[in-house]
Amino acid sequence: MDRKLIISTQMTVDAVIDQTDAWFVDNPDHAGRNREELYAADALLLGRVTYEGLAQFWPKASDDTGFADRINAVPKYVASRGYDQPMSWNATLLDGEVVAAVTELKKSRNLLVYGCGELAYTLARAGLVDEIRLGVHPTVFRQGTRLFVGDEPVPLELVSATGFRSGFAELVYRPRARS
Repeated sequence: MDRKLIISTQMTVDAVIDQTDAWFVDNPDHAGRNREELYAADALLLGRVTYEGLAQFWPKASDDTGFADRINAVPKYVASRGYDQPMSWNATLLDGEVVAAVTELKKSRNLLVYGCGELAYTLARAGLVDEIRLGVHPTVFRQGTRLFVGDEPVPLELVSATGFRSGFAELVYRPRARS
């Protein structure tokens, strides 16, 4: 039986997903949701850019909640067409075509994808995504990378929308079957 593949990303109200050091303000609402997701995952599935960014920060990080310990310990699978560096941070480069590799991984692991770029788009288009969780922070940034990198729409249906007193909101979507 297949396990779940969850895409999770943080963004501004205007859907900017990068430049987080400029707009991201952590709060207990976001931290709690992020922790729940991470502890439910058997492994992280990351694109190269996200892997490189997280691998620069987390191995040196610590916290009182155990989040850093968990993210550092969990296995990571990295999708890249041209990465030629040795993998570190408990990571393995996916072999072969990404859809086939992730289909095989999903048979035995609950996967969490951080970020929402080309990898997320490819997985959603291939029908491998169970949920897309968008953490919306109460900020407008106006510039930067937006959600999903691709040419064709991916129809979604809203599963839930939760607003918090901090202004943070979590939107959960499920890809709709294409007719």
